Amino acid sequence: MPTDVRCLVETDESSAVVRLTGVLDLAAVDAVRDALLARLWARPGPVIADLTRLRVAEPAARAVLDEVRRVVADWPAADLLVLDPAAAREGAPVRATLDEAQEELAGAPLAAVLNADLLPTVGAAREARALVTDGCDRWGVPELAEPACIAVTEMVNNVVAHAGTPMTVRVAPRDSSLHLAVRDHSSRLPAYAGLAPLNSAGGRGLLLIDTVARRWGSTPLPDGKVVWCVLHPEDEVAHRS
Repeated sequence: MPTDVRCLVETDESSAVVRLTGVLDLAAVDAVRDALLARLWARPGPVIADLTRLRVAEPAARAVLDEVRRVVADWPAADLLVLDPAAAREGAPVRATLDEAQEELAGAPLAAVLNADLLPTVGAAREARALVTDGCDRWGVPELAEPACIAVTEMVNNVVAHAGTPMTVRVAPRDSSLHLAVRDHSSRLPAYAGLAPLNSAGGRGLLLIDTVARRWGSTPLPDGKVVWCVLHPEDEVAHRS
């Protein structure tokens, strides 16, 4: 997938490896970020960014790798591992050889993740709730089914009402938390302005997400966005107490 005349981001659909080749400078950072984020959404699970054939012309440009890893930290089933024979460093986990990187992935459990591709119709939220409830049952966090259904309903309804595009709903566990995300094809980002006036006809969807989730946010993609949230069982226990 070309991202810049000087820097290419090449993906292999059959593997978790993304190869960055050419020269990385500050002018290429935005395109590289977009390409990595798009790949990380397209392929659930950790991805290896191979820098073996990349020359970093400006050290500050390399920070894009840490930025991408921070951005996807709350997405369902997403992580970035860096392959760089030149040197290990602080920040994104770095491995010196492809064998080391692939061995690390092989030693990790397969990402547990559920997906549903939905159309922007009235029934979309119902299908999303069924997916989330199934995931909570599978992963032993039934107490999160109700708040997760509240969150995913609002996320999906926002797509139906405002984006009007096909969407993908994704849910995955991480440690004891539950990660939800909805990806659509509108560049319009959600804006939360706090409590809506009592006489307002709408505007409470993001408030509900903010109430049930410990964290939530949105990530622009080249052809849309990902809206995500993270829920924790202990928060639900505290709320019910």
